[in-house]
Parts: sequence; structure tokens; C-alpha cells
Amino acid sequence: MKVIIIEDEKPAARRLNRMLNEIGMESDVMLHSVEESLNWLTTNQQPDLIFLDIQLSDGLSFEIFDEIEVKSAIIFTTAYDEYALKAFKLNSVDYLLKPVDTEELENAVNKYKNLHQKNINTHIDLNQLKNLLSRDEVKYKTRFTVKIGQHLKMISTETIECIYSENKATNIFTIDKRNYLIDETLEQLESKLDSELFFRVSRKYFVNINAIKDIISYSNSRLKLILNSFNESEIIVSRERVKDFKNWID
Repeated sequence: MKVIIIEDEKPAARRLNRMLNEIGMESDVMLHSVEESLNWLTTNQQPDLIFLDIQLSDGLSFEIFDEIEVKSAIIFTTAYDEYALKAFKLNSVDYLLKPVDTEELENAVNKYKNLHQKNINTHIDLNQLKNLLSRDEVKYKTRFTVKIGQHLKMISTETIECIYSENKATNIFTIDKRNYLIDETLEQLESKLDSELFFRVSRKYFVNINAIKDIISYSNSRLKLILNSFNESEIIVSRERVKDFKNWID
């Protein structure tokens, strides 16, 4: 069985190779960049298995697959967070979170061997994987800049209890019980706010999950929200958004 390691950090590559040796598997090829990997893969027979880091010194390892068709089975080594790891689980033989653990390495190798012996296709859909990972690369708004007289004030999104529309203007209400006008509409903010932190409960309101003090059943299968400080008007979760709201807070 031919195995190669593609990892830009040479100490990490050597460590992984030593760990492979300890479980009876050896890699005699260690590559450290997209360019080096392309050169090797186009001039050598493809290996049975590749241990592949996502971020290499000269770019993302996906660039390799844009240039050549790789038919090898792949075990990812990655520092991506838990959400992104779901993508690897669905699209590869397995993934290993850095720093690589010996037991997890052995389990991943055994999983590959089992699939290989049963002739199960281990081909991955790289386009689907890239699309899944790109969700984590979205840069959400982390602050607003508001004008107060002749001054500009920066307000962190984490300090905002809610964002609401009133009299055709958009306001943010902060934990220190202050209101500020901003230029964006609620519609424009839909794609700019972190959906883990903010939810649009109605046409009029976005609420911060950390600001919710109480949730009360309301008429017509709706919900009423009580926030920590905001009490200028009632915040009602519209009936068509109740199900999604419940999923959001769960």
C-alpha cells in the first residue's frame, strides 16, 4: 500500500510519519506545498491513501484537485472547527484534528482498510466539500460605527440586545440601554449578522440570543420575548417564524 503525506509543517509531517510507523504503515513521501504536490502527482503513480492538510504554505490543498483528478482515498488533517468537520465526515474516509491523536489515527486507518477490502468507493465530492467549508469563511459584521454629534462611536455586535425598525429608520439598542441610528435596513442586515447570535423574529426585530430573559406563550401560536433591558415595545415572534426560532434557541 502506497501512502503519502501532504503537510506544510515539516515537524508535523515527520510526527505523523512516525505515528504511522508505529501502527505498521509507512509513508516514504512527504510533500509540503500545492506546487510540490502537483509536480509529484503528475509524474508518479497515484498512491492508495493521502494524508492531506487543508491549508498549505502556498494555498489551499483544494487547488491540487482543480488541476488534476486525484483518485486516492483521503484522510484530512485539519485545524478546522467542529462545524466544518461535519463536511469532512460526509466527504472523506475520515478526518484527524490537529494535533493528531494516535488512537484516532489508528481508527481512521482501520476505517480506510475496511472500506478498501470491501471495494467501497472512497471518492469525495470536492465541490460539495468546498461549498460546505465556505460557510465558515463568511465574515459577519462584528461592529457598527454610529455618528454622535461630531464623533464616531464603534459598537460591538455582542453588546447589542436587539435591532429594530421604527418610522422607516433602523435602530440598535445596547446593553447599556442606549439607542443608536444606523444606515442599513433590516433586509440588508440579513446576510451581515451572525445567525448564531441574531435571529429575525419578525419584520421589525432582530434579537440577540444572549439578551433573551424570558419567552412567553402568546396569542395565535406566537411567542413574546422579554429582553434583559429593552422595554420600549413588545417583541413578538411572528407565527410563521416560531418553528425556526425554537430550532435556533435549541
